[in-house]
Amino acid sequence: MTKTLILLFHPDLSRSNANAALAAAAARLPDIEVVDMQSAYHGGIDMFRDGESEAARLLAAGRIVLQFPVQWYSTLPLLKAWQDAVLTRMFYINYETEGRVLEGTELMVAATAGNVPEAYRAGGRNMFEIEALFAPLRATANRCGLEWSPPFVIYEADKLPPEALKAAAEGYADRLAAWIASTPTREAKVA
Repeated sequence: MTKTLILLFHPDLSRSNANAALAAAAARLPDIEVVDMQSAYHGGIDMFRDGESEAARLLAAGRIVLQFPVQWYSTLPLLKAWQDAVLTRMFYINYETEGRVLEGTELMVAATAGNVPEAYRAGGRNMFEIEALFAPLRATANRCGLEWSPPFVIYEADKLPPEALKAAAEGYADRLAAWIASTPTREAKVA
């Protein structure tokens, strides 16, 4: 089985309940690699200094998950910087040897949101459905030829009692296992 790569973008995982629980549940599954990107790139990410190793990490995976808390209706700055550094390198500078090879890879977003589900709907407090907030990521997936999978979202992530958080983490692990079992995988290739 080809591994599934979870790139976890959280500004301080030691202060996270939800993202830490999700990552721990996912890490118990076979052939899953969870990478704490803030730990790896606490000083920022650079296309020239870090791009090659990040491209190799993506090419070694059969599936990719971008996991992050939604903040101010968007992704975190490090995730955007990662896109700028890694995807720009792969799809504009080294397309033939990296970008083309990554095409066809399955991509899932796993996100946590602090508000209730009802806030993320037309007419709700946040005006938009949560998936509408992921439009830039979906457009990026489309541009890069990645296969978009329906996102996994946990609402009220910072307010969940321990038993609900445990159930949410188990739900994430179940969703990942079902996704892995039901989606084709691009054979991993190291650049």
